[in-house]
Amino acid sequence: MSGPRVVTAGHPGRYLDAMPRWEHGSAERLKQAAMELFEEQGYEDTSAVQIAQRARVTARTFFRYFPDKEEVLFADADALNETLVQELRQTADVSEPLRAVTRTLAAFDWEKLGSRAVQRRRGAMIASSPDLLERELIKQQRLAEGLGDALRRHGIDPDLAELAANAGSQVFRTAYRKWLEADDDTDLATMTETVMSLLGTIVPVAGRSETKPSSRGRRRTAATRLP
Repeated sequence: MSGPRVVTAGHPGRYLDAMPRWEHGSAERLKQAAMELFEEQGYEDTSAVQIAQRARVTARTFFRYFPDKEEVLFADADALNETLVQELRQTADVSEPLRAVTRTLAAFDWEKLGSRAVQRRRGAMIASSPDLLERELIKQQRLAEGLGDALRRHGIDPDLAELAANAGSQVFRTAYRKWLEADDDTDLATMTETVMSLLGTIVPVAGRSETKPSSRGRRRTAATRLP
């Protein structure tokens, strides 16, 4: 009976030694490898195969986790969106739809996605590429649509739900960007309320400009009523 087969130098099987297939934690290694390569040589000049090589897995393993290199940066986006939408669906008080949206978004523990430094790196990379920025905007719009649907399920008027979801999402994104750049003691919920207060300074002005005619306009209106 022959002994176990030994792969010797010169045998094609030596590829297995040169390229270990570490399945455990492959997704995280691929994410890290992608970010490193995007920063080192640029997003456009990095391929999925290069990412796999840097992570020391096969290209086949890469495509088992991600459909393309873009999606490496958005791997958790769909699950995150669903989590946020579910939170809003379960919110008891939506009497103020806009605040219900912003509070839901601000209450999430965003540092689960990585440190602020990691999230800043990701944001900078996305901003550097039109393709990545387009995909980011698509993901953001899907989230806003999901939040609007959650409000409608609470009985909120469809138009109001859509407006609150889109405006609330934008308010939060502004607060999130400021939070990433702030010191570690800055609270995201507090930052979101600060941005909400800025929005409050805009809306009343817009309302007055639309509902109150000028003094000249009032004189003209009065003149047309004269017999």
